[in-house]
Amino acid sequence: MAAGTVQSLAALLQRATIDDHEEVLKSCNAALKKSKTDIHAQHVKAVALLKLDRYEDCLRVIEEGGDALKQRASLEYAYALYKVGKLSEALDVAAKLCTGRGARHVEAQAAYRAEDFLRTADIYNDLYSDKASIGNEENDLRINSWATDAQLQWKGQTHAARNKRPTREDLESFEITYNAACGSLARGELSQGELLLNRAKELCKTSEDLTPEEKDAELLPIAVQQLYVLIRQGKLEEAEDLMKEISLSEISELSTRKIAQNNIILAKPPTNPYLLYKAFHETPSATNNDKLFDFQNNALVANSYAANLLVQKYDGVIRSTRKALAQRPCPSVLPSDNVLSVYNAAAHAQDQTGHKGLKEVLPLLERRPKDVGLVLTVVQLYVAAGNATSAIITLENFLRSLEESIAEQDQDIRFNPGLLSALIALYKLEGRKTQIRFELAKAAGHWRQRPNPPAMLLRAAGASLLHSSDPSDLAMSAELFTNLHNQDPNDQYAAAGYVASHAETDLAKAEALLEKLPSVEDLVSEIDVAALEEAGIPQSAASVAATAAVLAGARKRPAAEKQGAAKKRVRKSRLPKDYDPNKTPDPERWLPLRDRSTYRPKGKKGKQRAAERTQGGIVHEKAEEAAAAAPATQQQKAQGGGGGASSKKKKKGKR
Repeated sequence: MAAGTVQSLAALLQRATIDDHEEVLKSCNAALKKSKTDIHAQHVKAVALLKLDRYEDCLRVIEEGGDALKQRASLEYAYALYKVGKLSEALDVAAKLCTGRGARHVEAQAAYRAEDFLRTADIYNDLYSDKASIGNEENDLRINSWATDAQLQWKGQTHAARNKRPTREDLESFEITYNAACGSLARGELSQGELLLNRAKELCKTSEDLTPEEKDAELLPIAVQQLYVLIRQGKLEEAEDLMKEISLSEISELSTRKIAQNNIILAKPPTNPYLLYKAFHETPSATNNDKLFDFQNNALVANSYAANLLVQKYDGVIRSTRKALAQRPCPSVLPSDNVLSVYNAAAHAQDQTGHKGLKEVLPLLERRPKDVGLVLTVVQLYVAAGNATSAIITLENFLRSLEESIAEQDQDIRFNPGLLSALIALYKLEGRKTQIRFELAKAAGHWRQRPNPPAMLLRAAGASLLHSSDPSDLAMSAELFTNLHNQDPNDQYAAAGYVASHAETDLAKAEALLEKLPSVEDLVSEIDVAALEEAGIPQSAASVAATAAVLAGARKRPAAEKQGAAKKRVRKSRLPKDYDPNKTPDPERWLPLRDRSTYRPKGKKGKQRAAERTQGGIVHEKAEEAAAAAPATQQQKAQGGGGGASSKKKKKGKR
């Protein structure tokens, strides 16, 4: 290294202070004018640019410095990539080039923004387990671990979350309390989430570690989340009061501002759809490292298309969704893909539902038969129209086409738990218990050959197969519950299924586990039997109507108890003129005159016809031959004769 470079670097470091990064940057630029390849000056310049939040400039400096600078400033390189939103590259650099706990933190942050929450949770768990090196990171690790677990639950990966119920120590930090509240909301526990958010707000207000400006910045996201909870609970009056605390202009993060604006519109939507459309699109979309997570973005995309449909932008929605769908895989079970299909169908239907909506949507299904979102939309329209059979046929045809495919991805989608749940729900509407058991057995057979099978689906399959009389079904149920119990010995549902499935085949195994199950007395200890008996058995509308009909019938007097049969009253207009109520009517009055027993024909021809109709009378052969020939003659006339004979009658006259 040249002596001048060493002296300039020494002068640079002497002038560097924590609040004077601009001066450091000027000194770096002066040193680099003398020697463009001064790797020490380049490194310090990259750090100064990071301190000034100039992440793109920092990234450019490191990339221009070549591989040597990337290796030397690998941590800064990974962090700059993370901040500009190049998450996959940041993960790659942090995992391969960086070493130490700082690199692991950057890798965890990049994985978190990339929504690889399982990887994030593993990294934080490893960092937390190293007690010797944890230093003053413990509180930050706990906060980030709770945030990761909340995201896992929003993502539907609840089984991987390590923290679900906060301890007393956790509730002393407003950050952890807020993250715990988000986890409760992800599980659908709105009341619990509301309580935790209120506590987080109070802890933030009374915190001695934050300045008033920092408190205001931290309270805004909490208020936005509270607004979401109040809307979900239908507490719109409280939501309007809370809206006064939220100032959109003071929210620095575009993603949080976008969510806040959406919740405010939902809490008090404008009556004019065009004003609603304008308000929804006032905040621009977030970019780089401030982007929304998938579950947030899906909701906002759906609301955006809904606002477009309210102002009748049908053609625009059709074009944009069609263009986006052309770039997505098909079939796909991702919500971000299927929401496009739903609004594409809605735009084609133009606010029409029922049979009119189906008439517009069914041609789309013929062109895109493997579009999951479109198939479910058609199924929903059929169900709304009360046609569950057609809904079942549509879904069965779709699943059959996937089952016939040779692509492994199509097979996984065929037995997707969500699609299977929809089919089973439709089967339940029509009471098809055999089909339910058959579908669950097929799905269990498929997922047993895959790593990390969905436990809830295997539970449902095992419970359904327990009701079968087929020995093979019972054997599969026993195998499913055995695997579930081995994976999680503390799972009471799996343990109960294990006992039930082995009770008839291997009683010793069932008895060994039976003692670990809670007793019946413990399960019903908190049930008030007297209150249940007093309340009675709840009945459906059909059963209530049937019971009322039975009771009404019981109050009627049977025919035997009546003193006399009520005579039917006949109106005078229907009686003949010579009607005499004292005379008994002729019982044969409804028969033709010649069929009555009192009929006597008059004259020679009449007596002859009466004799011919008499059983055992004289048979005339010529009469029979004439009768047999009559149908043939009539048939020939009906056919119009044969050959080219004329149908005109000949005039009478001399030949």
